Amino acid sequence: MRRRWIYLRIVALSLVAVLLAACASAPPQPAASYRIVGYIARFDGLETLDVSHIDTLIFAFAKVQDGAVTLDDAARANLAKVVTLKRRQPRLGVVVSVGGWTAGGFSEAAMTPATRQRFADSAAALIVANGADGLDVDWEYPGHNEGGIASSPLDRPNFTELLRAVRSSLDRAGGGKHYTLSIAAADGPFVDGIDIAAVNPLLDWFNLMTYDFHNSMTPTSGHHSGLHASALAAADSRTTDRAVRQFEAAGVPARKLFVGAAFYGREFADVRDAHNGLYQTYGHYQGEHDWPELKRDFIGRNGYIRYWDAEAKAPYLWNPTTHRFVSYDDPESLAAKAAYVKAEKLGGVMYWEQSHDEHGELVDAIWNGLK
Repeated sequence: MRRRWIYLRIVALSLVAVLLAACASAPPQPAASYRIVGYIARFDGLETLDVSHIDTLIFAFAKVQDGAVTLDDAARANLAKVVTLKRRQPRLGVVVSVGGWTAGGFSEAAMTPATRQRFADSAAALIVANGADGLDVDWEYPGHNEGGIASSPLDRPNFTELLRAVRSSLDRAGGGKHYTLSIAAADGPFVDGIDIAAVNPLLDWFNLMTYDFHNSMTPTSGHHSGLHASALAAADSRTTDRAVRQFEAAGVPARKLFVGAAFYGREFADVRDAHNGLYQTYGHYQGEHDWPELKRDFIGRNGYIRYWDAEAKAPYLWNPTTHRFVSYDDPESLAAKAAYVKAEKLGGVMYWEQSHDEHGELVDAIWNGLK
C-alpha cells in the first residue's frame, strides 16, 4: 500500500512539473478575460509589431462597390501582411472592417433583399478567401449623411436586415467555424439609425467609437474621448460612460461592449482663453496629431501645458500664448478606461489606430490596466 502511495505521489509531482514548464513557455495570454481590439490602417513595420497583448486586429478598410464588399489589389496585399501575424501569435484574430468615415454604398446595399444578399455573400467570400476571422461593419452612420454619403429613412430597419443576411452568409461559409460579426457604432444622436436591440443578437460585440466627441463640426473645444462628463461640459455632452449606458439600456450585455480609445489628439486654434481653453468657442479647427507627434512636439513642449480633468478622467493641453487647445488620450486616461471596463464588466477596449502607437506604449497601458 505504501509503495502505491509513493508511486502516485511521484506521478502527481511529475504532472505538476510538466504543467509548470508548459505555462512558462506559453505565449502571453489576454489580460484576465478582457480583450484588446485595435483597428489597423497603415501597414509598414508589421515585421516587428508586438501583438502579444492584442486579441484582435481589425483591418481598415474594405469598401462597398456596386453593392459588393471588395478589396483592391493593394488592400488585399496589406491584409495578407496582417493575417501573417497569426503565425507568430496563433490566438490573434484578424477581422476585416468595411466602410469608414465618408465611405458610402451602404444605404443602397441595404435597400432590398437582393442587394443585401449580394453584400452578405461577397463579404463572406472575402473573409474566407483571405484567411480572416470575421467582418466588422463600419457604416458611419445609418440614417445620417454628415459624412457625405447617401442615407434613407429606411436605413434603420434595413441595417438590421443587412446584418441578418451577413450573419447567415458567414454561418454558411464557415462550415462549422464561427466567423465573428461586429459593428463600429457611435452614440448619442448618431446611433438613432440603428435598432440596437434588434441587431444585438446578430453581433459578437460592439466597437463603441467613444472618441471624436469634439471635432471640426462641434461649436466648442472639449474632451474628444472623455470617460466621464467634465464639470464644464453641457448637460447633454457625449462621454464614454454615457455611451455604455445608452447601449446597455437598449439591452446589450456589458460583455459585448468595447469602449473606444483614441491614439491621437484633436487641436483647436484661436480658442477663448477661459478655463485653459476647455469647453470654449474657437476660431478654427487645427487638425489631428498622433501619439508620437504629441509626445515629440506638444506635451510639455513649445508652450503646451498638460492639465488633467479629474471629473472627466482625461488630459488636455493648453498653450496660453497661441490660444491652442488639444484633447487626447494618454497612458493615464487609458488606465482609467481599463479600470472602468473592469468595474463595469465590459468586454474590453478598442482603439484607433495601431500605427499611432509605434512603440506599444498605449497598448501596454491598456494591457496593464486590464490585468
